[in-house]
Amino acid sequence: MAERGALGLLCLLSLTFPCAAAKHGDKGSPAQPFTPFWFSVEPQDTVATRGGPALLNCSAHGGAAAAGAAAASGTAGLRIEWKKDGTFLSPAADERRQVLPDGSLLFTHVVHSKHNKPDEGTYQCVATIDSLGSISSRTARLSVAGMPRFASQPAAAVVRVGDSAVLSCEVNSDLVPFSRWEKDRQPLEPSGRLVQLASGALVLSNASEADAGLYRCVVESAGTSKASDEAQLTVQTESAEERALAFVLQPGPVTKALGSTVLLPCVVSGFPSPAVRWTFGDKPVEESEGRVEVLAGGVLQMTNLTEEDEGVYTCAAEQGNASIQAQAQLTVQVPPQFVRRPASIYAHESMDIIFECEVSGAPAPTVKWVKNGDAVIPSDYFKIVKEHNLQVLGLVKSDEGFYQCLAENDAGNIQSSAQLVILDHGSGGASDPAGPTPSAPRDLVASLVSTRFVKLTWRPPVEPHGEELVYSVFYSPEGTSRERVVNCSRPGEMQVTIQSLLPDTKYRFRVVGHNANGPGESSAALKVATQAEVQVPGPAPNLQATTVTPSSVTLTWDKPVTGNGDILNYKLYYTDTSLGSEQDVDVDGQSHTLTGLRKFTEYSLRVVANNRHGPGVSTEDVTVRTLSDVPSAPPQNLTLEVQNSKSIMMRWQPPPAPAQNGEITGYKIRYRKGSRRSETADIISGAQLYKLIDALERGTEYSFRVSAITVNGTGPATEWTAAETFESDLDESRVPDMPSSLHVRPLVNSIVVSWTPPENQDIVVRGYSIGYGIGSPHAQTIKVDYKQRYYTIENLDPSSHYVITLKAYNNVGEGIPVYESAITRPQSVPDPSPILPPVGVQAAVLSHDTIKVSWADNSLSKNQKITDNRYYTVRWKTNIPANTKVKTANTSSLSYTVTGLKPNTLYEFSIMLTKGRRMSTWSMTAQGTTFETIPSSSPKDVTVVSKENKPRTIIVNWQPPSEANGKITGYIIYYSTDVNAEVHDWVIEPVVGNRLTHQIQELTLDTTYYFKIQARNSKGMGPMSDAVNFRTPKSESADKMANDQALNPPVKSGPGGGLSYPDSTLGVPSNENHLLVIVIISVGAFTIIVVIVGAFLCTRRTTSHQKKKRAASKSTNGSHKYKGNSKDLKPPDLWIHHERLELKPMDKSPDPNPVMTETPIPRSSQDITPADSGLEGNPHLQQRRNSYRGHDSEDGMSTLGGRRGMRPKMMMPFDAQPPQQSVRNTPCSEPLPPPPASSQVSCPSEIMVDPEGSYHGSTTTEEEGSYSSSLPPLRSVHPHAHAHPLKSFAVPAIPPGAHPSYENPALPSTPLLAQSGTENNPLLYCPPTHPHVVKTASIGTLGRTRTPVIVNVPNAPPDVPETSKMLEDVDSVLASLPPCPSPASRSNVPPPPVPLPQSYEPDELTEEMAHLEGLMKDLNAITTAP
Repeated sequence: MAERGALGLLCLLSLTFPCAAAKHGDKGSPAQPFTPFWFSVEPQDTVATRGGPALLNCSAHGGAAAAGAAAASGTAGLRIEWKKDGTFLSPAADERRQVLPDGSLLFTHVVHSKHNKPDEGTYQCVATIDSLGSISSRTARLSVAGMPRFASQPAAAVVRVGDSAVLSCEVNSDLVPFSRWEKDRQPLEPSGRLVQLASGALVLSNASEADAGLYRCVVESAGTSKASDEAQLTVQTESAEERALAFVLQPGPVTKALGSTVLLPCVVSGFPSPAVRWTFGDKPVEESEGRVEVLAGGVLQMTNLTEEDEGVYTCAAEQGNASIQAQAQLTVQVPPQFVRRPASIYAHESMDIIFECEVSGAPAPTVKWVKNGDAVIPSDYFKIVKEHNLQVLGLVKSDEGFYQCLAENDAGNIQSSAQLVILDHGSGGASDPAGPTPSAPRDLVASLVSTRFVKLTWRPPVEPHGEELVYSVFYSPEGTSRERVVNCSRPGEMQVTIQSLLPDTKYRFRVVGHNANGPGESSAALKVATQAEVQVPGPAPNLQATTVTPSSVTLTWDKPVTGNGDILNYKLYYTDTSLGSEQDVDVDGQSHTLTGLRKFTEYSLRVVANNRHGPGVSTEDVTVRTLSDVPSAPPQNLTLEVQNSKSIMMRWQPPPAPAQNGEITGYKIRYRKGSRRSETADIISGAQLYKLIDALERGTEYSFRVSAITVNGTGPATEWTAAETFESDLDESRVPDMPSSLHVRPLVNSIVVSWTPPENQDIVVRGYSIGYGIGSPHAQTIKVDYKQRYYTIENLDPSSHYVITLKAYNNVGEGIPVYESAITRPQSVPDPSPILPPVGVQAAVLSHDTIKVSWADNSLSKNQKITDNRYYTVRWKTNIPANTKVKTANTSSLSYTVTGLKPNTLYEFSIMLTKGRRMSTWSMTAQGTTFETIPSSSPKDVTVVSKENKPRTIIVNWQPPSEANGKITGYIIYYSTDVNAEVHDWVIEPVVGNRLTHQIQELTLDTTYYFKIQARNSKGMGPMSDAVNFRTPKSESADKMANDQALNPPVKSGPGGGLSYPDSTLGVPSNENHLLVIVIISVGAFTIIVVIVGAFLCTRRTTSHQKKKRAASKSTNGSHKYKGNSKDLKPPDLWIHHERLELKPMDKSPDPNPVMTETPIPRSSQDITPADSGLEGNPHLQQRRNSYRGHDSEDGMSTLGGRRGMRPKMMMPFDAQPPQQSVRNTPCSEPLPPPPASSQVSCPSEIMVDPEGSYHGSTTTEEEGSYSSSLPPLRSVHPHAHAHPLKSFAVPAIPPGAHPSYENPALPSTPLLAQSGTENNPLLYCPPTHPHVVKTASIGTLGRTRTPVIVNVPNAPPDVPETSKMLEDVDSVLASLPPCPSPASRSNVPPPPVPLPQSYEPDELTEEMAHLEGLMKDLNAITTAP
């Protein structure tokens, strides 16, 4: 059957020969049958004498296999060899040793001396069958009895008549069986008074004058004898004086083997002669003839020991009121025994197998494995699992042979063997494949690689020759031929995860497909290297714990052998084994004293070393018990029971276990008469919890107290408790009177009986007898204690007439009975109509861990008011298959709030109604899913590895948090070079929630980075993971370093956690700063020109009729959605900070005062909405603009805010344009012609910007279509003007007016576009106070205009490249300028002249736009450079 079972398992695992192998096993003729090979005789421990012969027996049985091997090789087939102390013996080298034909080893004469002991040692025989293997026997010890030596000699002793004496004689332990005693040179025969102990000492009890004489110890060995010195024993007559108890010889701890004999000495002297008694635990030792006897007055002898005999034995001697005691621990050793032996196994190559071996014994045996006589050393392929089982991974042909399980302890050793047979492919009865097999699987790849596992995926073969294939994955470390195999769990599955790999190790993987015809071709080998594991310290060796006080323990340990770097500190873990809760403390050194521990408590301790990588490997647990102390609490439940006129019985319970502080060895009882101060004390043993105090006075009150005793002293005593003895003793010469009353209370199946004692209290009552039955009280009888006053008679029949009798009794007999009868109640008939379950169950989710369940009860009235004692049971469970636990709760209302639920989990609820003993069925279920909440745990298994061939790039891998509490929507990776930095100083990298890996590039070489990960769901952020550090490599290849230095300058951590470039900005070297500033200034100048020209040309071509028609249409319909080319109207999202040349987003918060924030994220380009300017010359356009004023404040903000939200806002200032004309700086004095009433103007040189960044003077939003809805289509100044967002500008015409003149022609300026302000403002002109004027974007608030500010910026001198100087000048000019007049003040100011922009010819404009396009390409290349 074993062979058939092994072949059946083989078929399931290999999937190669599913039918043929099984058929072959059924026939009982496997390819290679197991060989019957075992030891018929094994060597035993032997004691030899010097010069004498010795024989170690050994014989093996090999069956037909041995005969076949002998015929094939021409040898004996089965041969036996011997090992001594693990080394093979050569019989030819020593003629004294001979191997007999049956295999036994014979010593013709044993050699043994002080300096030469060639024969003493441990022997083992090894049986071998050629071509099959070897097995080893159990080990046997050959001991040689040496010359007798006396460790102690008998000494003269004096003993009184009737007392006991001990004469010592210690010899070699192996010679004790050969020792005997003589008196006056005559042999002494052992008797009940004379006992020779295991040490050789002689115990003499109940001495008499005839025992006086000369005693000596004689040892006879190997025909020679040696006698000790003689000692005189003197016997004195007893003086009749009282002598206190004293131990002459106390018992001590002893260890014996199972089935042996033990002597526990207990010799006590004193007068009068004491009585010695033995107890085992809390029970007295009972003598049994032939096995347990007490010899020589107190020596306990036990033969044929069993495991049940192990324990603590107490010897107590009593003399009147005095007593002494001593304890001894007996340990019984049990030789190893097999609970499960290893079984022989058939297997194929690459399979994994397990040899099982389970043993028992005391002490616990150690197990080792042997293959063909050689010890199996645990490795990556030979592992010890589940304590003693041997696992062999990735079988190869050389693993064939015999495997033995050897178990050994102090009591002996045993062995058992099993055979492993490796079957060849095609053996085991398998025939040739019946059809084609699959071709090789394709595209084998490692989709996930970790430190200790690899996930593989592949595609099916081109020629599967079957519908659903089963795949086997073979793998092995690179450089080894031993392969392991893992089979896919389901047919057709094309992925598998290989577990239990070694970190930083290269493996070879290949896949083979199986169809009904067998295994197919193997795929090409895939080589994968697992990731390196963080190096943590090993265990701290030599951990020792020493108890110092009852509440402290001192521990010491050594530094770990494998520290893997400097040890930062140690963490000491300690656990109270009675409670199980583990605590820890950090320790800097290699020793520590734990204080504040519980007294006399067992603690388990371990130490873990920490280095910069984290905690290391823990040490093995060390168990220590704190010292005992006096009890800290008195005994419990002290009661006093007056027995008669002269005695009182005390009873109590031990102190609470935590307050005992040690083993209770006894109790001290104190009592006194009345309130006297004089006390009487008595001590009893710890196992006794009662004491009868007698010889008391009649009718007297006594007070009692008791305290517990340990070996450390006496603990606190109980409070004084008083009791008074009787005036006279109770009478027990006659039976008690009848009880004074008897009452019965019938129930359905029981009757409660209660009574009062007899009126005459002078007669002793020992108890009460209750008789009952149907019609007769004598059917059954029950006796109860005399203190009991009621009893319930159970298991009665309903509706039955019972007669009950009660009698008091004592030792004389039963008294007069008292009678009563009762009829049990009838059985209630259950309502045949079933109870309907609750209906309308609803589950309302209240929070992430709370759901309120409500329902209705059709059995109630319409108002659903509960008036009876009904209640409802709410049952709920989750839909998680792994968690099938059901929870319930009871409630008396029609709703119940379930708390303590898991977030984001679907729960199912049902209700059951209970009325009395009737219950309904469960209602229909209601479901509810708890809300999500923030993750309560951090991402786990965070690892950081370097990317191959890219030392500046690392890859961060992690696993989702264990308690996600919702769908993970993203992760945030924090990293920094300072692990103690504030959180806001760490650099962050966001990652989407469906990813578990992320690359971080451009790190600094040879730098330690710390990484944390935080998970996010819809409710917020969870906790951060622990910091994981990683140090980038020190260097990289020369070519890559050269490229990196050219493209990526060193990056340093700037303030606020950002990145700064020391020598350049945005990848531009420092020597190009001047060129970049010139480029930016040029771009700004040409942008202004294009805006002016485009606006002028487009405005001139617009007809008033079209403007009015479109404006009226827009105003009537109230439409605010622009359906044209909205992409051309997007405001600019970036502005260029000239001081650091970074692209910075501007916060587009709807707040009235938005705050500009910085970010190092570069962007390639942004769209700019054309400025809205120069409408004074066209009253129709101004009328159209005024028509939108009623919709600005609310609709514009809601529409724009809803569509564009928090989009980052950018501002781009431009430097002054090149000289265009010569003007004269004169005050604003000449008024312009009065404009039409509907015209709108504002301060020149002003551009208002709404919160979205649009350059509009009015509050019209982007959704209103601006001006393009009422203007003709804008003509592009370049054929590809729309290809870039900075190339399309609309420049409306400016009404004619007087031109201001300036006296300084050397400082030209470009007038800014005039923008409209609020309605009905007269035309004002505020001349610039500085000869150079530049356009700036003013950040405004949607739906509200702000006071325009005139900005005049001087042209930067050629020799000052720094833009910071320019910005400082701008700030100073802004501070010095007066504000534009308010609307109220404008009403009385005459209109000043308005400057007109310079006109451009179409050819000139095309040329300028082409030049601008080239500059923008250069700017994009610079800003988007990596």
